Parts: sequence; C-alpha cells; structure tokens
Amino acid sequence: MTQPRFSFSVSATDGKARTGVISMRRGEIRTPAFMPVGTAATVKAMRPAEVRAAGADIILGNTYHLMLRPGAERMARLGGLHGFMGWDRPILTDSGGYQVMSLSALTRMSEEGVAFSSHIDGSKHMLSPERSMEIQRLLDSDIVMAFDECTRNGCTHDEAAQSMERSMRWAKRSRDAFDAGGAHADRAALFGIQQGSLDEGLRRVSADRLIDIGFDGYAVGGLAVGEGQEAMFGCLDFAPDMLPPDRPRYLMGVGKPDDIVGAVERGIDMFDCVLPTRSGRNGQAFTWNGPLNIRNARFAEDREPLDPRCACPVCSTWSRAYLHHLVKAGEMLGAMLMTQHNIHFYQDLMRNIRDSIAQGRFAVFAAGFRNEYKRA
Repeated sequence: MTQPRFSFSVSATDGKARTGVISMRRGEIRTPAFMPVGTAATVKAMRPAEVRAAGADIILGNTYHLMLRPGAERMARLGGLHGFMGWDRPILTDSGGYQVMSLSALTRMSEEGVAFSSHIDGSKHMLSPERSMEIQRLLDSDIVMAFDECTRNGCTHDEAAQSMERSMRWAKRSRDAFDAGGAHADRAALFGIQQGSLDEGLRRVSADRLIDIGFDGYAVGGLAVGEGQEAMFGCLDFAPDMLPPDRPRYLMGVGKPDDIVGAVERGIDMFDCVLPTRSGRNGQAFTWNGPLNIRNARFAEDREPLDPRCACPVCSTWSRAYLHHLVKAGEMLGAMLMTQHNIHFYQDLMRNIRDSIAQGRFAVFAAGFRNEYKRA
C-alpha cells in the first residue's frame, strides 16, 4: 500500500493533550513526537540505526547549515539528504529563519530576505523564502518549514508586530515557491510558523493569516528564546488553540523534559531540541529524577547505571563510574554513550506520554512526572 503524501489523525485525547499518527511516504510519525536534531546531516555522536532503535520516527536537519556545507546542490547530486546520511525515514528541515536571529551579527535583513556572511568562511549569501524552499527541495525534505523571522525576546509590541507581518508575507511567498516545486511538492508537506512574541492579539492575527494561506501543519515559533518557562506556558495557554485542530502543532526548539510535558498538556504534537545531544557531549544525563552531571566526583565509584529505571543499552551495560571516567578523561566514547542514553530517555518520555493519553491518564502521568523530576 502506497503511503499518502501527508495525513494526520488523532486517535485519543485527554484534556488538550492528544496522540495520533502522521503518515508520509517514508513512514509514520507517532505523536506527540520528539525529533532529534541532525543539524549538519548527523545526530551528533549517534549512528542513524541507533537513533531509530531509540524510538525516533523523524529527525530534523537545518537549511542554513546544509546550504553552507556541504551545499544543497551537491546534496542533490548525491541523491538527497536521506541517502547521504543513511536515514530512510522522514526528515523535517528548519527553514533557516532561526539563524536570522541567532546569527544576527552576520546578517542584514530586508523584505527580500536575509543577506549574511557565512560563519565558516565569510562568503556572502542570500536566504529568501524562495531560496529556502529551493534548498529544502534539493535536500528532498519530507516536512518543509516556511521561511520566517524569529522574533527576538524582549522586543516592543511594534517590533513584534512588524516582525510577525514580515513573517506572514514570507509565509505566502514560501507557499507559492513550494507549490512551484514540481514533483517535490507532490511528495512533501509544508508547515507554516505562527509568530507574534507573547502577545495574544498578534498570535491571533498570525494564525488567521496562516490559515488563509493553508498549510499541512502549523508551528508555534518565537518561543524558547529566553522568555522562561512561565512566560512560554502562558503563551501556549492560547496560541495552539488558534491553530486548526485537524493539523499537527509543532513547538520549535523545545526543550527540557518538563517543558515538553507542559506543552503536551496545552495541545502540542511535535518537538525538537539540541539538549539531549548537546548535554550528552557535556556530561549531563537526563533521568526520571532530573538531570545528572556525571562529572561530579561523587560518581567516581558509583556502580549504579545512569538511571535505574532506564533500559537503554548504556544503562544496561555500563556504570556511572565508567561514564564518569570516560567523560573526565575526554574519551570520545563518553560523549557517544551519554548522548545515546539521552536520546533513549527523550523517546521513552514520548512513549510514556503517548501511552498515558491513549489510556486516559495523562494528567496522572504529568503530575507524577513533575513530582519526581527535579529540574536543574
């Protein structure tokens, strides 16, 4: 049976939390889903088979970084991102809009798009809605993100409004360029990105504009940029409800495990974040009792696994003492094993969330999780 280009079905709800399936030609994505970040065609310190074995149905790649190295046109000549990196399941590609904000010292923005200097070699480039769609087509992305401006935290209302309006104009240009993409548009999906900072009125205008344009899914953008959990949850109390209930809702760049649980409570279906991989490389493990810094001297002779409740290959094989030694010694294997555990933990968290929603006990699960998880 041929898989559809894109479909989304909700199988169960519990309050605003919901579980379901996104079906695409390269496979199904169980929601709520966490996407490990493979910015530069690799989930750092992990082989694709290990990422899949951990339970991931989809990963994320980044337009900005891949356009600079190895280059989108080269990637297309080599058969696309999937074959290049050895991942045969769905890939979502970020449009590059976040880099507009995070690398602002290297960029110059106009209505056309963003002119910037490469952080690698200083070469000059222009990233526009049309070029972003072209790059994602060359990568053969499964879920393409509209090009947007990620509104900075702490901006004024007028700045947030101007930023949101520009993102909506770019969303329409992204839609038009995606639809002109030939065969790729017939097999990929396009998501729009809601902006508007923390302002409910601006978020409403943005949602209405995106719905008028029409997208396969909708992201809540412009959060997890320094506003703090309380402010983020305050925005999520209203922002997801503005988006179509029959389409996936994706919270970009989030986050910490307790952020994810709280966002699922508010109706979010998809997440991505560099935390499990970045933290793993820096000696931090996520556990059901909260983050653990394996560098601490108290683990030097600790024979326990990283997390006694975890059944991942790392926790089933090695002790905290061994991992402490590897990380303190700067051994490559330490970063690999810590990352592998973290990816498993995040996927186990999503599996528990999905199961609890399906069984009508998500509120009980969320309360129990918060009671045990001690945020660093």
